[in-house]
Amino acid sequence: MRKHLSAFTAVMLTPIAAAVIAGKGAQLGDMIMNGLDTVAPAAALLLFAVLYFGLMMEAKLFDPISAFIIRASKGDPARIVVRTAVLALVVALDGDGTTSYMIVCSAFLPI
Repeated sequence: MRKHLSAFTAVMLTPIAAAVIAGKGAQLGDMIMNGLDTVAPAAALLLFAVLYFGLMMEAKLFDPISAFIIRASKGDPARIVVRTAVLALVVALDGDGTTSYMIVCSAFLPI
């Protein structure tokens, strides 16, 4: 599909085409609205989290944490990995994997 459609379009059109082929075309509007009602709160929360933590990374809020972990590890890669895992564990307590990925990867990008 990559040659014919963008990923965003393919993700939207594939379920619609499958529903029409399965004979559920008349119920498609109700299914779309039910899906949006289910996903909208989580999508809004995720959007807020990505924007908020993106702003915090631009403000270099997490640089002192990464500098401390690197300094405390004294350059030992095994210690850096363990301390990075601990940081990921603490960050993941909010329940959002995207922000955990953003914080940990961006904080340790200099390594």
